[in-house]
Amino acid sequence: MITVASLIAMGVSATQAKVFAEPLAAACALHDISTKRRVAAFIGQCSHESSGFARLEEDLWYTRADHIARVFESRVPSESVAQTLTRRPQVLANVVYAEKNGNGDPASGDGWRYRGRGLLQLTGRANYADAAEDLRRPYIEQPDLVAQPSDAALTAAWYWSCNGLNALADKGDMAGITRRINGRAMLGLQHRTQLYLSALDALARIEVSA
Repeated sequence: MITVASLIAMGVSATQAKVFAEPLAAACALHDISTKRRVAAFIGQCSHESSGFARLEEDLWYTRADHIARVFESRVPSESVAQTLTRRPQVLANVVYAEKNGNGDPASGDGWRYRGRGLLQLTGRANYADAAEDLRRPYIEQPDLVAQPSDAALTAAWYWSCNGLNALADKGDMAGITRRINGRAMLGLQHRTQLYLSALDALARIEVSA
């Protein structure tokens, strides 16, 4: 179901479709992301999280304190604190991800070392460790691997499976899927839903024309 042509039909650029078609097809086969709804939901979420499969590493370069305070409201108590974190991506990561998802304190550097990577932005030492164990990949020692296309697809499909997202995709529950991927903030729900519906329509058209 996932080919260069089908990815392009689902809105992925031709350049990125050629890079990701094979890794995505293999990863989806491993985790039974096999129906139109599952594939459309998965591709839609991955596309949103990775800016159209073009960004495989979290962008922590913020120039506005109010934006930091809004995105990381539970970890940054005020805009004055946020101001000290602007244009300092490594410091920001170590502060906002400290002692979360298996990370150590800010001095450990875990927040930056295990920042979001991959198509679904795998984040935190514990998640990297779990993925490393299940997938038999050295993500703790080499976290940058997750930002490579093959591992970006592999970890995304693994995370999708571990969080029971096939079942939610079967129901078309984009809010539920977004909550499990993005947390209570549920950022970009409307865009994620639009991407899903467009992908679903594209897959239906491909099926009819086959």
